[in-house]
Amino acid sequence: MRMILLGPPGAGKGTQAACVCGGFGIPQISTGDMLRAAVKEGTPLGREAKAVMESGGLVRDETIIKLVKERIEQPDCANGFLFDGFPRTIAQADALRDENIRIDQVIELRLEDEEIVRRLTGRRVHPGSGRVYHNIHSPPAVPDRDDATGEPLVQRDDDREDTVRERLRVYHEQTQPLVAYYSSWAGQGDAERPRYSIVDARGSVAEVEARIRAALRTA
Repeated sequence: MRMILLGPPGAGKGTQAACVCGGFGIPQISTGDMLRAAVKEGTPLGREAKAVMESGGLVRDETIIKLVKERIEQPDCANGFLFDGFPRTIAQADALRDENIRIDQVIELRLEDEEIVRRLTGRRVHPGSGRVYHNIHSPPAVPDRDDATGEPLVQRDDDREDTVRERLRVYHEQTQPLVAYYSSWAGQGDAERPRYSIVDARGSVAEVEARIRAALRTA
């Protein structure tokens, strides 16, 4: 099972990726993790990426694809993998095809922007412990106070409405085109085309996980 999980920030991709990988015994592959590992190991690609990052530049897609190819040749990918946060652009998706890196299944977690804003802006955190609350889904016993200590809860900068809406704008501009890219490809007669499924990302973690499993069974 070689998978890509698509969806906007706040749709639960990270949580669901962990559930899928645990259930299927496949690794969750993050390009960020790959870059850090290559840099730490001092591989040729790692040294190349390190030089670019230290200069403040963006690592070229060509380098990223090479890292991906190296990673999926490792033994733990024998039964498949799940790409986390990759590809991010049409150019990266095209590069995967050009390198004959086959993808079996693309799952799109679909959630409306306003629900994402409600979901993310409602989060509150206790700085001392990292405990997370939500004003609607898991509120503290006393508003804006940690249950254990009574200390004030805070809203992280990433969860402020203006930040969330900017993240959504970037997603719609840069990454959402992949939805049309993969859904269109899935409808073609290409023997290498991936299967494409849309999963409703509303509800609990368990409910969304069950929908993903159903989509994988029926694909």
